Amino acid sequence: MKTEKKLDLIIIGAGPAGLTAGIYGSRSNLDLMILENELVGGQIRESPWIENFPGFTSISGSDLADKMQDHAVKSGAKIDEFGNINSIKLTDTEKIIETDDFIYKPKAVIIATGSKSRPLPVPEENILHGKCIHYCELCDGPMYGGKDLVVVGGGNSAINAAIFLTKYAKNITLVHHSANLKAEKITVNKLFENKNVKLMLNTEIKHVLGENSIKDILFENTETGENGSLKADGIFVYIGTKPTTALFKDYINLTSSGHIKTNENLETNIKGVFAAGDVRYKDIRQLTTAVNDGSIAALAAEKYINGLQY
Repeated sequence: MKTEKKLDLIIIGAGPAGLTAGIYGSRSNLDLMILENELVGGQIRESPWIENFPGFTSISGSDLADKMQDHAVKSGAKIDEFGNINSIKLTDTEKIIETDDFIYKPKAVIIATGSKSRPLPVPEENILHGKCIHYCELCDGPMYGGKDLVVVGGGNSAINAAIFLTKYAKNITLVHHSANLKAEKITVNKLFENKNVKLMLNTEIKHVLGENSIKDILFENTETGENGSLKADGIFVYIGTKPTTALFKDYINLTSSGHIKTNENLETNIKGVFAAGDVRYKDIRQLTTAVNDGSIAALAAEKYINGLQY
């Protein structure tokens, strides 16, 4: 029999939004637990550096994640890292979250599960994933010393990853499906200070041939329809993310993109259930907006738990 634990608040996800919610919730004297099924810190842990977070002109994502985690723990938050959730039930009157070890029955829940990288849309992705198609430059970049790489994407994540990979790769080809890059101009300029970086716009990768390594990369020009091929030893993909909401789809109202719908107090359609960070529907998703969401959700949850009105 698993032990039942009744507590004030469960926060699902220990990225910036979840950790900030843990800080604010702990400072409100809530008995809370943060559940994280992967490494604490979320996607920022994969960023080689962050230069747009107030107070830090430049800091690595892993260092900032460590500081946030340390702050949450020192505030009193308990974190169950690699705490896998087996089942969940969320209603207006009852919240039950079962993990490998416990059955939690909180008064309120904050969903801060963030998002995951979208896979490269080629038939061979599931075969080559982790072999030569990658989504984390920090994890897999060092194995490509002196090799040729392709980076797919045009946003800040792709450009920052390409900059990081210039430390290892012999040559980098940046492939983007449209005519313009979406990343900040200062970051783009920094990337193309490197003479070994080539840009291919209006280009979509259609196939990656090979079994354990890349034999050929087939692409199509989205403007002309012309086909071509290029050689590389590895591909790093940054073409956006999708929200991690499959666990909640039977209870929480989602948008067509899978994001959680909330009001301005970050309440979902279930009383006492809130959402924060990249997992919820909003126009702008940045580190600073995730932190903002975490504080709002925690304060709203505290008011709900204590029976206060907005």
